[in-house]
Amino acid sequence: MSTSFQQQPDGSENKDEMIVQEHEHQHESEHEAERSGVGASVRDMAARLPEQLSAIGRDISRTIERAISAKDDYMLAVKVSQDAQIKLGQLVQAGVFGTRAEAASFLIDEGIKTQTALFERVEQKLGEIERLRAELRGLVGEKKTENK
Repeated sequence: MSTSFQQQPDGSENKDEMIVQEHEHQHESEHEAERSGVGASVRDMAARLPEQLSAIGRDISRTIERAISAKDDYMLAVKVSQDAQIKLGQLVQAGVFGTRAEAASFLIDEGIKTQTALFERVEQKLGEIERLRAELRGLVGEKKTENK
């Protein structure tokens, strides 16, 4: 009796060995197909990357142009940390903004937009404060008339 690794007396390979070899070839083919599929996906993503980066750049440029084109009505002197000054300078150096003041203005506006809940709460409290002031002025006004 022959084992699966022995040749038959007529020189042909054993049937079991052929099945094992076929299975190995099939398994290798599946891995090769899987690798080529992954490679194709990576190539597709890499091909689309420049277009996506360009679109992001256009969106950022439009946002910055809108911020710069808005006419500012007020000048404000602001102290900033050394780190903030460096970052503002980098934006100017990169050509994103013409001046540090423009960069700071844009970043302040963006910060305010992200803190809308805070500013809504502040407005509410300011309304309450104004109501209390008016009430106190009314009380003082009554006292003035009584004392005359």
